[in-house]
Amino acid sequence: PLVTFDPYLSIWSPADHLTDHATEHWTKREQALVSLIRVDGEAFRLMGNDPASVPALPQTGLQVTPTRSIYEFENAKIHVTLTFMTPALPDDLDAFALPLSYLTWQVRSVDGQEHAVSIYDSTSSQLVVNQAGEKVQWFRETAGGLTALRIGTVDQPVVGSSGDDHRINWGYAYAAAPGRESKSAIGANDTLLNDFVANGELPAADDPQMPRAVNEQQPVMAFVFDLGKVSAQPVTLQVIVAYDEIYAIKSFGRKLLPFW
Repeated sequence: PLVTFDPYLSIWSPADHLTDHATEHWTKREQALVSLIRVDGEAFRLMGNDPASVPALPQTGLQVTPTRSIYEFENAKIHVTLTFMTPALPDDLDAFALPLSYLTWQVRSVDGQEHAVSIYDSTSSQLVVNQAGEKVQWFRETAGGLTALRIGTVDQPVVGSSGDDHRINWGYAYAAAPGRESKSAIGANDTLLNDFVANGELPAADDPQMPRAVNEQQPVMAFVFDLGKVSAQPVTLQVIVAYDEIYAIKSFGRKLLPFW
């Protein structure tokens, strides 16, 4: 379990190693969360199997608790702890009902040297469609010190369908991070990945070609964190992945709001 809140927001890793497979909705449809790291100019995968040309940073451990999945990665230079946390606290309904998960990276040097490190994280528009041919559009906004990227379908068929093999195609997926600590862009998955692998950067502006279908140059919401020179002192960064369902279910003909 990675980003798990309810049947709509429910993203899992189907592999023993986080880099062996793309992340999936519980119905087995791909809902890609991707993370890369650059260490002294060399890129490695931390989450997902894309791009295949980039090697994975070796995974050295995994711990799963009731609220967290904690992955450990390490090579000769760097150690990374990547934690997925959902605040499912049964004695705090306000926290329990938050439709989000926190992704936290902690990075430290292991060889006594300083290393130039940057982190890439992206959240796919696959989260907001039932079928990949549905068209989406995207926005950006601020919430306090957070930069919030938002994406959703054009049609917004709120609680308009149901079924077991079904994914939400109304409401909006969010990815959010501190604006002062990160750079962000919304654009084609391959373009953003290639820019980071090549130079550690993102495009200066969001992709203007919208609306478009998810299977047309898959739009993703991405953040890059330049951590500068990392030593043995751990450096921490965080991204929030959230979903605003607008309405959660229809019961006896009435659309009902989520608790939160």
